[in-house]
Amino acid sequence: MSGTDAKGAGGRPPAAIRLPRIRVRRWLYGALVASTTLAGAAMMLDIMRDGGVTLLELVILALFTATFGWIAMPFWNAVIGFALALLGRDPLSLERLSEPGEGPPDAAAGSSRTALVMPVHNEDPARVTAGLAAMLRSLDRAGRLDRFDLFLLSDTTDPAIAEEEAAAWAALHRRFGAAAAMHYRRRAANTGRKAGNIADFCRRWGARYDFMVVLDADSIMTAAALTQLVRAMEANPQAGLIQTVPLPARRTTLFGRCIQFASCLYGPLLAAGQAWWQCDTANYWGHNAIIRVAPFSAHCGLPVLPGRPPLGGAILSHDFVEAALMRRAGWEVYLLPLLEGSYEEAPGNVVDYARRDRRWCQGSLQHLRLLGVPGFHALNRLYFVLGAGGYLSSVAWLLLLLAGTLYVLLQGPGAPLLWAPRLWPGPAVPLLAVTAGLLLAPRLLALLQVLAARRGAFGGAPRLLAGTLIETLFSVVVAPVMMLYHTRFVASVLAGRDIRWEAQVREGSTLGWREAWAGGAWWITLAGAVWAAVTLYASPAFLLWLSPILTGLLLAAPLIRWTSSRGPGAWTRRRGLLLVPSETAPPPELAAGETSTAAARPAAAEADRRQLVSPAGQVP
Repeated sequence: MSGTDAKGAGGRPPAAIRLPRIRVRRWLYGALVASTTLAGAAMMLDIMRDGGVTLLELVILALFTATFGWIAMPFWNAVIGFALALLGRDPLSLERLSEPGEGPPDAAAGSSRTALVMPVHNEDPARVTAGLAAMLRSLDRAGRLDRFDLFLLSDTTDPAIAEEEAAAWAALHRRFGAAAAMHYRRRAANTGRKAGNIADFCRRWGARYDFMVVLDADSIMTAAALTQLVRAMEANPQAGLIQTVPLPARRTTLFGRCIQFASCLYGPLLAAGQAWWQCDTANYWGHNAIIRVAPFSAHCGLPVLPGRPPLGGAILSHDFVEAALMRRAGWEVYLLPLLEGSYEEAPGNVVDYARRDRRWCQGSLQHLRLLGVPGFHALNRLYFVLGAGGYLSSVAWLLLLLAGTLYVLLQGPGAPLLWAPRLWPGPAVPLLAVTAGLLLAPRLLALLQVLAARRGAFGGAPRLLAGTLIETLFSVVVAPVMMLYHTRFVASVLAGRDIRWEAQVREGSTLGWREAWAGGAWWITLAGAVWAAVTLYASPAFLLWLSPILTGLLLAAPLIRWTSSRGPGAWTRRRGLLLVPSETAPPPELAAGETSTAAARPAAAEADRRQLVSPAGQVP
């Protein structure tokens, strides 16, 4: 499919997806990542080998190789995505991208029937129905309202929220019920969580529909995006699932705006590189995707893992597994990185972000138990590993830093910097340069691509550059904090601690100092202080090397507190910083949803505040 096929209105209608040289692409990507990882490991070994390699240095080498390989993958995704953009080629077909207006005239979708399904569980009814109303209005304006049936699939268990939900649905039905087919179903129990909710829809109504577009409670999609997805499925009968790239929108806190800016600036380039080698075996991210109902119903029932939770029992993260089951059944799965008009929301503060990651961490570690299931495609097994690697890489990073600290401690107080005789001049300098290049290149390439093609959508070149600098500094400070959160989550899962499935906090709320400390800042700051004191005692020079890490840990409380505030977020917005295309030229769907939910924010913020911490006062 060409890039214009996958874009919004104005592009030519989708054609059959062509994927030339699939094996070559995958082998080339694997070779690039592997050779880069081996080169980094060789450079590290060269630093160590003078005078012999100790057991501790071998441990450091192994941990370094793992983390170096982890950053090599997004680096090559960014390089490939940048090359595709520079050459004007579609990531899937490799064909030249069409200019607006080129190609045959637009065509209506065929005779298929599509359901829009939104499973909810104790969500804010005002926000949910505002998003649905925005999508219904968009479809109505496009003359496509009769092609989609809407299902709000409620698993709400809180009686007060259920009452508000029923009233909000009734109001929505009064506005659109005469023109749209709308259905509301509420289950008494959240059996099977979201996957069980969707499975119940498939059993009861799935036979009526060719496709379903799965939405999260915070999803908004334009009529153009929805229509293009349906056309793509109709044009490709081998497709079982097509995933879009949902971009965060409507974030107001400083934390949320940094996450939103990074996703909108870097995400499309990385996704294009990813789609280039994934081809017909892409992944499923759980929402803002279209699914062929019949094969999904027949083949994508989730297995129950043997043993007790957290690693056994029901699978917590359903999406990767459903994509693997769909592919095993012979259906193809695609990622369309160039399709516009797909949006979601992101957590508004560090604590909410960590709470969401705790659930994802448990589900991702469960996926490792599926690696030996027969019939899965090799790429789906890779996605299981990469999903878990998102958390295990934090553990490896922490262990690498601790191993380096231990090495310095073993040299005794006042010891010289780790491998000091070989650092300057010596082989460590090129290694440091290569590592920095791998980390920063995706940002720089995405920045160059946007500066060349659409800098106005981010507020213009000066504001784009300033926003990139702010987001980069923010990432440097928050990364070590998330490293400790993720390490704790992995340890918690391995220790057998299960979690309750609760509604995700959607609306960013400002945290007070007490909430920031209770949400994790106390133990993160304590860990940073102890680590800094030990390192200062052993080697002040090595403390300087660890300063970027320790700074984030020691500033955890103000970081969590201040980035959760809407004040700094509003300041950046007023000054045109951290702007994204959905703010400089907001689509009507987002503007309508924002207006409709503004009145509900005070109540939503108070409800969010009650869910910020677990009964023990900490992120679980």
